[in-house]
Amino acid sequence: MEELAKEAGISVRTLRFYRERGLIQPPRREGRIAWYDDHHLARLRTITGLLERGHTLNGIADLAATFDSGRDVAEAFGLGEPTEETPVRLTPEQLADYFEGEVTPENLAGALDLGYVATDGDEIVHISRRLLEVSAQLVRAGVPLATVLDSGRRVREHAESLANLFVEVLLIHASGAEPDQLRPLARAVVDAELSMALDRKLRAPDGETPAGD
Repeated sequence: MEELAKEAGISVRTLRFYRERGLIQPPRREGRIAWYDDHHLARLRTITGLLERGHTLNGIADLAATFDSGRDVAEAFGLGEPTEETPVRLTPEQLADYFEGEVTPENLAGALDLGYVATDGDEIVHISRRLLEVSAQLVRAGVPLATVLDSGRRVREHAESLANLFVEVLLIHASGAEPDQLRPLARAVVDAELSMALDRKLRAPDGETPAGD
């Protein structure tokens, strides 16, 4: 315990307090010897970093509990990582910097449930750099992270329907084509239609769809 506290830059008393609050996992015991490892040290450094960013111990404890109960990368990615998206590895402190003031246990649980993030040891893995950057930009623009996540869930439902449509077309009319040939064509159609839909909505008064659309 003394060695761990020294490495983490905290007192043994503080370390004991963190243990009592459940902020770190119990050590591995061999007889009367308690062994701490790099995971304990990483968690302590995370606690220090989050405290420096203004999080309370109660909030950190809730985040830790959510983090520990979250799905790991293997479970979240299923058969493998996304073929066209680039996952991003983050420390909890880096995630807090992306969404300053918005990283709450509820939002973290929502992101875990949606599959945007997963855990890998002491790190958080975001499934898509593009989604991470866009989500952060929306939050910086004033959209609450909870709303971003809820919108992402609704967009995914529509995206699944569109994917089913394009796959059905491929299987029925172009069964000999390579699946990767469908990707750019499908994206081009969706991007063009979404662009035109945004034009119609944004040009209408108060965002209302113009008559006849």
